[in-house]
Amino acid sequence: MAIQLDHVIVPSRQRLASAKLLADLLGVPWEESRGEFTPVYVNDSLTVDFADREQFQRYHLCFRVTDADFDAIFGRVQSAGLAYRSRPRGENDMLINHRLGGKNVYWEDGDGHLWEILTVSYARADSPVAV
Repeated sequence: MAIQLDHVIVPSRQRLASAKLLADLLGVPWEESRGEFTPVYVNDSLTVDFADREQFQRYHLCFRVTDADFDAIFGRVQSAGLAYRSRPRGENDMLINHRLGGKNVYWEDGDGHLWEILTVSYARADSPVAV
């Protein structure tokens, strides 16, 4: 049996704005409301559900994408004027990291969650994303 992550609930102080931003950056659909959640439909098998919360710890969520998708998403990150960085911690250096032979970049949303896109998974650095 293949195990797949179906959805993740991301706490937010501004769930509509956070969901819209993520959907716009990834170029995927979203809904304003589905019950108490604002879902972003990342693909056929993964939904990111934003939920109103007053207090929460910050999350780090990463999406492995193709080179073409990376370029498109990164272009939207830049067009949105978001600060980004090449490492999970530290200052926004406005650089792409090329370790492991791929590309990855990080940015934070208004709730302080750290989002990442990469083309080569750390778990499988020798096998790039299949198209």
